[in-house]
Amino acid sequence: MNQQAKRMRELCRYAVTVAREDGLPDVARRTAGFVKRRFLGKKARYLPAKKVLEAQRARYAGATRASCGLPSISILTPLYNTPPAYLRAFLDSFAGQTAPNGQLCLADASDEKHPEVGQIVREYQAKYQQIVYKKIENRGIAANTNAAAELADGEYLALADHDDVLAPHAMAAMGQAILDLRAAGSPDGFLYSDEALFEKDIRRPITAHFKPDYAPDYLLCCNYICHLAVFRRELFLQLGGERSECDGSQDHDLFLRLAEAVGGAAHLPQVLYYWRVHAGSTSAGADAKPYVAVAARRAIADHLARTGRKGTVEDGLFPSTYRVKWEIEGEPKVSVLIPSKDHVDDLEKCLHSLYARTLWERYEVIVIENNSEQPETFAYYKQALQRYDGLRVVRYPGKGFNFSAINNFGRKYASGQYLLLLNNDVEVTDGDWMTELLRQCARPGGGAVAGAMLYYPDDTIQHAGVITGLGGYAGHSHKYKKRGGSGYMFRAATVQDLSAVTGACMLVRTSVWDAVGGLDEGFAVAFNDVDFCLRVRDAGYHILWTPYAWLRHHESKSRGGDDKDPVKVRRFAAEQQRLYDRHGREDILDDPYYNPSLTRDREDFSESADLKALQEGELRVRYRT
Repeated sequence: MNQQAKRMRELCRYAVTVAREDGLPDVARRTAGFVKRRFLGKKARYLPAKKVLEAQRARYAGATRASCGLPSISILTPLYNTPPAYLRAFLDSFAGQTAPNGQLCLADASDEKHPEVGQIVREYQAKYQQIVYKKIENRGIAANTNAAAELADGEYLALADHDDVLAPHAMAAMGQAILDLRAAGSPDGFLYSDEALFEKDIRRPITAHFKPDYAPDYLLCCNYICHLAVFRRELFLQLGGERSECDGSQDHDLFLRLAEAVGGAAHLPQVLYYWRVHAGSTSAGADAKPYVAVAARRAIADHLARTGRKGTVEDGLFPSTYRVKWEIEGEPKVSVLIPSKDHVDDLEKCLHSLYARTLWERYEVIVIENNSEQPETFAYYKQALQRYDGLRVVRYPGKGFNFSAINNFGRKYASGQYLLLLNNDVEVTDGDWMTELLRQCARPGGGAVAGAMLYYPDDTIQHAGVITGLGGYAGHSHKYKKRGGSGYMFRAATVQDLSAVTGACMLVRTSVWDAVGGLDEGFAVAFNDVDFCLRVRDAGYHILWTPYAWLRHHESKSRGGDDKDPVKVRRFAAEQQRLYDRHGREDILDDPYYNPSLTRDREDFSESADLKALQEGELRVRYRT
């Protein structure tokens, strides 16, 4: 079956599920939203509805920065030979804020050939008292930003570039987010929002950057936070401001230091900032500023040194991305668990590739025999035991196929500090795969679970992590995308913090496996890996996925299709319901590492057809460590 047919079949299943659970009106609403988004234009789709902005203006009418009830936020903006049209657009966006809690601090390092920069600012200062300005010597972006900070008196600071535009509700939304964090008892030292790119008019944006909640390993790989970032002024001063030695990636460096100090960050999934795309801007791509990579590698290396972790910082798979090659402490042993029933050709391909290509030497392989019926299967086991050193075959005593029970049984025979669940139809294609998975789990402060990139035989992506809520339950990130792409915001090409990874190739600390009770045997076939990872996540551990461990998955040949067998269809529906019962439907649909403005109907990270929650200002801030 081709990829398009697969997508249509999965989408139809989802539509039936939505109709059954939420009713036909909800299906009609989503369909109408899809048609409107695709065929009736995208004007102002990330801006709040007119009534929302009017309500905010009415609420704060006549109020001052001191009396409006919102925390004060000073925006730091270095100016340098700013084109007049860009500067006026930026100043207008500040002057047009719906709430008065903002202060704009401008440090002007423009050369003598551009006096119009200061002239324009003084024109605006005559109308708006909350704009402060100082002419300075140009000492680089970090020093110039610090100079702007010296003008600030707000409780919080924010960063904005001189050629960009603030959303009209940026100050109101961030101020309210801070109050919400305080009310919830969550740290309020460091927040960030979503952003969008535009060329001429923010009402006609090119695309949005819909970000996940705070994801520390993702932040090591690229500065996904960017704009709009807001943080306590006192904290900024304690950290010494921005560092000139990281010019080019000074914000990335600052965000790493802020996250260290706060212990995490809060994410407000509203588009509060618009990047202007033009030649020379950072939003136009890393090639515009090639020195960024050098500064970024330094910022990340310094972060590792400060946090006492050992690793080598390298360039990533794409410009503006980076890789930390972690040092593995000690020589941990890995126990590879491979359930198998007949299909010896698949198993032989799996075992041969594992033993022939795996560079990590400390591992054992346990094949869990599950009710095979063909005599040649047992003959193969005898041969394999002679050919592969350290191989064990243990016989599962239960009947039928229960992936959870089979692996729980296999764990009893494992002696490694790590368990590696591996399907018998997975082929090892790169020797570093097991080492890379260990890098993510065996380092101090690393993940408890790590997953790999899995490709179909046709070199399209089968698995780049699991997103809960896709299709109503869970789906694979970037499924069916061609190999070699970067994915959405580099998310198919950087180490990711996720809620789950597939059990087809999953490394987990044995101690964590035991602590959470292994796999839930009530999930015989589907969602056992999702449920397990969610329980691990909820216990406070991190789930990581890496593109640097990649294998080929000959997708589930041993079980066949579940959609044609009524018994299997009923079992799948029961396991879907069990997932909801265990974790709650709303929690399943609310993956913290997947933005609520992205679609749940497909795996491609495309924009949702329904942006009502964004446009109504209903999306709230959330803090994560």
